[in-house]
Amino acid sequence: MDIKKELRVNDMIETLEQLVKIPSPSGNTEQVIQYVATYLEELQIPYTLNRKGGLIATIQGENNQAHRMLTAHVDTLGAMVKEIKSNGRLKLTLIGGFRWNAIEGEYCQIQTLSGETYTGTILHTKASVHVYRENEERTEQNMEVRIDARVKSEADVRHLGIEVGDFVSFDPRFEVTDSGFIKSRHLDDKASVAILLQLMKNIKQEGVQLPYTTHFLISNNEEIGYGGNSNITPQTFEYLAVDMGAIGDGQQTDEFCASICAKDASGPYNLKLRNKLIDCAQQVEAYYKVDIYPYYGSDASAAIRSGHDIVHGLIGPGIDASHAHERTHQDALVNTAVVLYTYLLSS
Repeated sequence: MDIKKELRVNDMIETLEQLVKIPSPSGNTEQVIQYVATYLEELQIPYTLNRKGGLIATIQGENNQAHRMLTAHVDTLGAMVKEIKSNGRLKLTLIGGFRWNAIEGEYCQIQTLSGETYTGTILHTKASVHVYRENEERTEQNMEVRIDARVKSEADVRHLGIEVGDFVSFDPRFEVTDSGFIKSRHLDDKASVAILLQLMKNIKQEGVQLPYTTHFLISNNEEIGYGGNSNITPQTFEYLAVDMGAIGDGQQTDEFCASICAKDASGPYNLKLRNKLIDCAQQVEAYYKVDIYPYYGSDASAAIRSGHDIVHGLIGPGIDASHAHERTHQDALVNTAVVLYTYLLSS
């Protein structure tokens, strides 16, 4: 069987586009979780929702005494309204770890508690070069949202229903180039969610029997540090986070590989599981790299910190400019999916 052909990369990319276009900053993920739930219902794959709002799909395996868990997260970076300014603009507080300059000039959406949505643009308070000469560092104090509405005062804004605490999401600007590059915000980690959904679809439609009962956790609080450290069954012996591979100076990871993490800011990942992933990649001649991510933590490391007695690992598609204007290539999705598919079938 040609695993790469069976995995249908175009389906993965289509799912990814739908996922990134659903606003889901950490703390406001109900809509995107519902999308995943509907996807699984169409495949007749059972799932449960945890109290935190995450989703756990389960596929029974030959061995129900030993379980595996794979996780990817649908929550993304975003912001909240911190203050309604007297000039009718909004001051923000960030959700997740990123720099203010990474969102300067970005289109955004403000979602009110009543369900209304307003668009806007994130700008420096002194954006016009024809008026201002200062070149200041971008901070919470000098960045604001210009709302696409006739507002000139705090009262005008409140009349729209916009209040402190409303969620603000960023326009993903999803695009696939003729050369196979995928450019979008929120590839971290919706690219991995698309991969897991495609894997479950293939397993279900092809009638594949997994050696172990396997849980697929779609977590919803990873960007703030605690997405996948609960709902792990006592039978779970291997826990694999599927999340982006970090690219930059001194890194081996590129936009075409499956990136296998040896160590991140939390410490080393399990050596035996890392070697198993490498072996799976080599079996199917998938392009992979082993790397160390210096400023990074995953759902798997969160599970270890919370005290679970599990073997933990981390793999994902290489993604450039993480937490900024991200880009990957369809080859990275395919290579990661092929390694994971081989891993799921391994005993």
